[in-house]
Amino acid sequence: MNPALIIIDIQNDYFENGAIPLVNAENAGQNTKRVLEYFRKESLPVIHIQHIANRPGSTFFIPNTQGAEIHESVKPSSHEKVIIKHYPNSFRETELLEYLHSNNIKDLVICGMMTHMCVDATTRAAKDFGFNSIVIGDACATKDLEVNSISVKAKDVQTSFLAGLNYFYATVINADVYLAK
Repeated sequence: MNPALIIIDIQNDYFENGAIPLVNAENAGQNTKRVLEYFRKESLPVIHIQHIANRPGSTFFIPNTQGAEIHESVKPSSHEKVIIKHYPNSFRETELLEYLHSNNIKDLVICGMMTHMCVDATTRAAKDFGFNSIVIGDACATKDLEVNSISVKAKDVQTSFLAGLNYFYATVINADVYLAK
């Protein structure tokens, strides 16, 4: 089976000068671009997930803003699928599941932002729907978080969430390892 590349929310608001810049967004975007170039070269399916805010009071991914646009490093080509979502889980109230089934896709390669939110929710849902997933860890980015007045650095958030996905929900590897196979 040929895998499909799922690129989640690599949008301008997550980069420098965006509404909510992530730690290592540029590096994650460039690693995703490398994986995307491989999928394009091999004529494998690519699906871009674009989050558009629909909650009152949202502060990023506001409809019809530059921040909500897909980042230049991974701009979709005319024949690549773009799916709009409004929730962290890319399957929730979207056509993603139907699209994957109708194209007989069983294996996913996942890159995107934010690791602790949309990448995590989508990867877990993919497993629940019976897909096999590879998450390209260095093609994902997150931010510092806080819980119960304890600050958690983005590096630790990234490591923890990728470790939580690895083994049962996905195989987590880096772009160099994926592209070398």
